[in-house]
Amino acid sequence: MRRPANASSSGGGDVVLGIDPGSIYCGYGIIRKKGANCAYVSSGRISMTKSAPLEVRLRELFEGLNEVIGEFIPRAGVVEKIFFAKSARGALSLGHARGVALLALANASVPLYEYSALEVKKAVTGYGRAEKPQVQSMIKRILGLPFSPSTDGADALALALCHVQRGIFTEGLSF
Repeated sequence: MRRPANASSSGGGDVVLGIDPGSIYCGYGIIRKKGANCAYVSSGRISMTKSAPLEVRLRELFEGLNEVIGEFIPRAGVVEKIFFAKSARGALSLGHARGVALLALANASVPLYEYSALEVKKAVTGYGRAEKPQVQSMIKRILGLPFSPSTDGADALALALCHVQRGIFTEGLSF
């Protein structure tokens, strides 16, 4: 179900989980903030069974997110704010997947933060209307990755990086 890329859960610092929800694929990206440095930990995609009914896919998503949260124990979870989808049906499916992501974070007592796509793209590329390949390229460059993350993973990593750049954290901690 989950396909991590170069996972490394060891090391100190505060872990931030970015989630790019979808009803078929959900991207996740994990970075670790330690002092002035930010390091890649893992990224990937949770794939739901495309032919399965929505409720089955949502259960698969919930189980996959619980697995990621349990493995990496994030101190913050970041999800993109709601935006307008191309169709009402697409918006509804995305809303269900987003709700599952919020529930998984709340269920694990992980504080939730939300940013708009414009805020995330601007934080990572300097341009709020950047295209997905630009985001992917900047994520690779910022994190010094020897590979290009998948578009789902790059979007999720961008969410996590946006949060770190904002310097917001819980329990008196500051980035």
